[in-house]
Amino acid sequence: MIQQATAAGGQVIVLPECFNSPYSTKYFGEYAEEIPGTPESSPSVHFLLEAARNHQVHIIGGSIPEREGNKLYNTSICVSPDGQILKKHRKVHLFDINVPGKIVFFESDVLTAGNEPTIIETPYCKIGVGICYDLRFGEYAWTLAKSEDVGLLIYPGNFNMTTGPKHWELLLRSRAVDNQIFVAACSQARNTSSEYVSYGYSMVVNPWGEILASTEFDEGLVVQDIDFGVQMKIEAASGQEGIKDLNSMKDN
Repeated sequence: MIQQATAAGGQVIVLPECFNSPYSTKYFGEYAEEIPGTPESSPSVHFLLEAARNHQVHIIGGSIPEREGNKLYNTSICVSPDGQILKKHRKVHLFDINVPGKIVFFESDVLTAGNEPTIIETPYCKIGVGICYDLRFGEYAWTLAKSEDVGLLIYPGNFNMTTGPKHWELLLRSRAVDNQIFVAACSQARNTSSEYVSYGYSMVVNPWGEILASTEFDEGLVVQDIDFGVQMKIEAASGQEGIKDLNSMKDN
């Protein structure tokens, strides 16, 4: 899939949450890897490093279960075209949910939450990174997007068949409009035989909240050019530039 994306012109490649592991708390420990580890102990990590280097692209490596000491994290690895780890994002907001009769899932049973927002630098713009449930928290998106140099928010995710149809698209479009920014999200495809059934629908949304491109629920590929000139025009038309100026005054 990475090869297909780069062949189609992709320069920043995004994978889904838990791309190397079944999405289940009972499997996180079994599939966990150290970062960076070795090719033998951390094959998923080194697969990402090698793929980025071979294809000369940035990779936002979805997420994998990360092991550090006696703790496990849900972690996205951000890799440069020379195969170096730029940063890693540990999921800040763990997915704990109990919808009676539909879904019960508690990441916090086995995972530890991260505590830092993650922004990486690329030649195109700075990119803010969150993972799945981080998407629900507007304050986290604002923390990433308040810098004028950040032009894109990326969320590897894996919403389910209870929350996905209700909130996935809504939240992605909301974060885009809230912050007048492009938002991209990559989901696992839907496998109805899995214990946890993913909603799917990877997509790219522009600062107007319009969906530029999307898969459906099955396996697919989204390749989308992003014109940051559009973002500047929208900010000017909506008065968002003035809002960012005010935010800068608050920071000072």
